[in-house]
Amino acid sequence: MAETLDLSIYVKRQDDGTAHLDLAIEGIDCAACIDEIEGGLCQLPGVVEARLNYTNHRLAVEWRDGELSPAAVVEELQRIGYRAHPFQARLVEEEETRRAKWLLKCLAVAGFASMNIMLLAVSVWSGNVTDITPEIRDFFHWLAALIALPAVAYAGQPFFQSAMGALRNGRTNMDVPIVIGILLALGMSVVETINSAEHTYFDSVVMLLFFLLCGRYLDQAMRRKTRTVASNLASYRAEVAHKIDHNGEAVLVPTAALNAGDRVLVRPGERVAVDGVVISGCSEIDESLVTGETAHRAVRADSQVYAGSMNYNGTLTLRVTAAGKGTLLDEVERLLENAAAAKSRYVQLADRVAKVYAPIVHTAAALTAIAWIASGASVHDALITAISVLIITCPCALALAVPVVQVVASGALFRAGVFLNAGDAFERLAEVDTIVFDKTGTLTLPSMSVVNAHDLEPGLLQAAGRLALSSHHPLAVAVAKMAQDRRPYEDVVEEPGRGVRANVDDIEMRLGSPAYCDAEDLEKEAASSDPTASVIALSWGDKRAVLLVRQALRPDAVAVVTDLRRRGFDCRILSGDRPEAVAPIAAALGVSTWRGGCKPAEKIEALDALKAEGRKVLMVGDGLNDAPALAAAHVSLSPISAADLTQAQADAVFLGDKLQPVQETIQISRRAHSLMRQNLGIALVYNLVAVPLAFFGYVTPLFAALAMSGSSTIVTLSALRARGRAPLAPAEQPNPADAAPVPQGA
Repeated sequence: MAETLDLSIYVKRQDDGTAHLDLAIEGIDCAACIDEIEGGLCQLPGVVEARLNYTNHRLAVEWRDGELSPAAVVEELQRIGYRAHPFQARLVEEEETRRAKWLLKCLAVAGFASMNIMLLAVSVWSGNVTDITPEIRDFFHWLAALIALPAVAYAGQPFFQSAMGALRNGRTNMDVPIVIGILLALGMSVVETINSAEHTYFDSVVMLLFFLLCGRYLDQAMRRKTRTVASNLASYRAEVAHKIDHNGEAVLVPTAALNAGDRVLVRPGERVAVDGVVISGCSEIDESLVTGETAHRAVRADSQVYAGSMNYNGTLTLRVTAAGKGTLLDEVERLLENAAAAKSRYVQLADRVAKVYAPIVHTAAALTAIAWIASGASVHDALITAISVLIITCPCALALAVPVVQVVASGALFRAGVFLNAGDAFERLAEVDTIVFDKTGTLTLPSMSVVNAHDLEPGLLQAAGRLALSSHHPLAVAVAKMAQDRRPYEDVVEEPGRGVRANVDDIEMRLGSPAYCDAEDLEKEAASSDPTASVIALSWGDKRAVLLVRQALRPDAVAVVTDLRRRGFDCRILSGDRPEAVAPIAAALGVSTWRGGCKPAEKIEALDALKAEGRKVLMVGDGLNDAPALAAAHVSLSPISAADLTQAQADAVFLGDKLQPVQETIQISRRAHSLMRQNLGIALVYNLVAVPLAFFGYVTPLFAALAMSGSSTIVTLSALRARGRAPLAPAEQPNPADAAPVPQGA
């Protein structure tokens, strides 16, 4: 009796009458699997949508409730050759860790075997072994066979399993011709060894496996790194909240138990668990999650606050508008998942070529055998010629064309301070024509600084810096950087929400709000000259000063953005910060198209509009609110100072305080993409020349194997040119507008 799989506990019923199920899919080996899985499931009656995320192998299926069972979905996946089980992030991560270790073992075996077989080959042909006799040569060939056969059997498993899975389900992939070529070359080497032939090519087979495994492990490592960080937003969620019951008492309850209209208490230092409106209390909150702005926002009655924000120095009572599902944090996660799934549909250049390559190779070999038999040749001769065609057309060079360039170019990016998260980022970066920047922490430095330090009396500035060492307020932290003497004053008193004070030389010194320091007149004067800066005041006896604090532009931002614009890139700014704070930055950079006050969904809408125009957008951002936009963009970059989740969604992360890595990433990627195309061209031209020679019998299996190895070597040497940088193409219509002068403190 057949067992029935019950997955009903994992099915989520939705308000629109559909059912939703998340499955983890095994057996995915290339981006082409996406269309096969999604297309196959959409044929089932009742299925509304099927989305596969190639990065984490997560399949989201939605169907009209009651028209389909979850078991039918799993059975259909099994029919087309994929195993499925309920998606659980921890189990998926464990499986990917296991697979990464397995690939690394395969790589180590192939590398060890390759070195030893090459050593044997060099010993034979370099004369290191004196008086080489046929017997000694045969002994070395048998020794190479004893190393190569078990090494290929073990290290070739990733390719053998992938090819067998494809063939069992009536399809081909790039691994099918690779496996055929490897097995034929290996088999021919064994035959030549048995017949005491002069040449064998065990070394070529094992070396090919080594290079292919390098590329596969690199891709696996990049995707695994992304998955381990980007699996959820749990670190930003508060799992419990203090609900105020009908007796006015605060009761600790799970966030999931809260409903709209409930009242909750948020104490200083707690993360806000819900979206809500302030009923009573006043405080400062860090809502960089929503806006990307690191400056704290003052909130009071009727102010809107969002889940994930951090409450700092006052107790708030909120009326819940959304808890759990429906919060802005939940919306960020939903946007992130949808954007990542859409982005995973990108098909790499090698996959597009491989889609038509395998059928052509197999057809050529079959036609060769048929033609020779039809012309009167023996079956033996016809098979030998067909084998020569298969060996010489083995897509070794084609399979190496992209991975080898990826490895070399990744090294060039590493030296430029850029770390890749996605192997196919080179191809997408090379296509970019529009660059969208976030402002806070991206165009500006992530930390704040005093921007009017040169206007202040040095003694007051140093005194303010020492006093600020005793405060953890973000503005005070910026002021503390100015202190050359790092010894805090003694007996410092902090008054929450106002500032800090101490007696210095028997005179009271205060650092804090302008009202606390009796410097409101100076605040008004400073606000008129720089309305977007935050103000912190100092009083010391009868001396008064105000310090303007803001995030400064990255030191080379003007030069980099100006150069990118001159080269034809359409540079824009999308920021969650206030429009009045974005305007001076846009003016400083000469960027005419910008928007402020953007929520995560609005950023995605703007990117979708650019995509509809045919634009290839590079998004550069750092805030958690940027994560969905980074996932939705054609390609994305993030500074190393960004939130962990944001870094995980970016295709690459760059180091340092400068913006130059953005420019260098595009340069290196364009060169890498050009070399990928050149290498594919080399591989295809090689086949156009070699196949006719093999077809007409001018190529022996030995020469075919040597030619196969030679083409792979040429492709590898060509890839080494990726260590350099290609200049950006000049703009078709250079923008004559230079960047505007940087406003003070920008």
